[in-house]
Amino acid sequence: MTAAFLLTLHLLIIIGFTLRILLRDDLSPQARLAWFVVLTVLPYIGSVIYFLFGEIDVGNHANKRHKEVFDKIRAKASHLMGTPDDTERLIDPLYRPAFRYSGSINGFHPVAGSHAELMDDAAATNARLIADIDAAQSHVQVLYYIWLNDHTGTDIAHALIRAAERGVTCRAMADGLGSRAFIKSPLWQQMKDAGVQLAVALPLDNLFRTLLKSRVDLRNHRKITVIDSKITYCGSRNSADPEFLVKARYAPWVDIMLRFEGSVVAQNELLFISDWMQATGEALDGFSITSSPIQYGFPAQVMGDGPTERRGATPQLFSALIACAQDSLTLSTPYFVPDATVLEALCSAAHRGVTVTLIFPKVNDSWIVAAASRSYYHKLLSAGCEIHEFKGGLLHAKTLTIDGKVSLIGSSNLDIRSFDLNYENNILLQDRGVTGAVRDRQEDYIAQSDPVSLGLVAAWPWHRRIWNNVIATIGPVL
Repeated sequence: MTAAFLLTLHLLIIIGFTLRILLRDDLSPQARLAWFVVLTVLPYIGSVIYFLFGEIDVGNHANKRHKEVFDKIRAKASHLMGTPDDTERLIDPLYRPAFRYSGSINGFHPVAGSHAELMDDAAATNARLIADIDAAQSHVQVLYYIWLNDHTGTDIAHALIRAAERGVTCRAMADGLGSRAFIKSPLWQQMKDAGVQLAVALPLDNLFRTLLKSRVDLRNHRKITVIDSKITYCGSRNSADPEFLVKARYAPWVDIMLRFEGSVVAQNELLFISDWMQATGEALDGFSITSSPIQYGFPAQVMGDGPTERRGATPQLFSALIACAQDSLTLSTPYFVPDATVLEALCSAAHRGVTVTLIFPKVNDSWIVAAASRSYYHKLLSAGCEIHEFKGGLLHAKTLTIDGKVSLIGSSNLDIRSFDLNYENNILLQDRGVTGAVRDRQEDYIAQSDPVSLGLVAAWPWHRRIWNNVIATIGPVL
């Protein structure tokens, strides 16, 4: 009786989850196969994993609220979001397809009149950011995935406190998981006591409800700072020191940040406002949204992605950008677990003569990502891509430059998390000066890297290749 019951339970679990996977239209064949492998090899553990992490859904309420928020933003601030016609007017015909695609994600199209300055390093970024907050006259809005109680995190918190005490409207939001310790710290309470308005993105105050209705690992990975609607910062840097004490063994974490002025600031502010409204329920009427275009500035647009946008938007944008490249494409990312769309686009670009240069960390804080990333090396190198492994710390900068003219910078990695699970923010721009500066920074990364050759990869021992490929096989479920 017991054996029959267990066998029946076993079959019900396998058949039930198999049918659920087969009924889903949003899964790629690779992801579906990966789940079958996991459920076959580890049926009980795999079923629990699928229950916790298999569905990418923040819930009907969140999806409905997201649509309502963006409908209100478009109704009030469409003049700040640009139009498809602006793409035709402002963007080089070679790159219009990618800018058009970006605009289709959440309605932000290119706007003219922006300027950007590449920050030298973490210390320079922090000093400039604090100075900008100290000079704020109207409002400051900040959102960080990771906010630590270290020098950088404390400096930013104190700057917000000083601004709030002199009458500046300050709003600060942090992710419920990435900043969980800081949210519980005395400094968070000190900001509240000083008048800083606080919000938690995707809070974990009711873990059981989150597990039933959503996923614990659906996070807000954005890093947004907006000051007086005139200045915004965009890049890979969280509110944390390069020493990154929570993972100090991989330090320093090497980030990149651009300080923007001009029209694109309003778009980044609207993205912040969309998150704030969803987290707090505050009405759009409570915000004053303005734009300050810079004469002779370059065109740029914001791209915000997340689980409430359509599936596949980020990898499709990367693929569109890669397809536009004519001469050169250089990309840096700490986490490289691409889907087939991006992988084939990179190989295709190399095959048609584009110089494709990829920069990854030599030592990664995720052994899973490290193994999965290296499973793609042979294919990429065989196609003619160049691969460099950065050895000066954990290269956390997410950069893409094309032909010395177009840049994408922000929070998105080239992995499944950024593609499907995280809320991300990026700025896509067309400008030779800024792209040249980012390209020079990419060359600095390459100078601190070891080149990876096809011969080196071919000489890897068989057990290492098997390990990398096994991890890559289940990559779609990681």
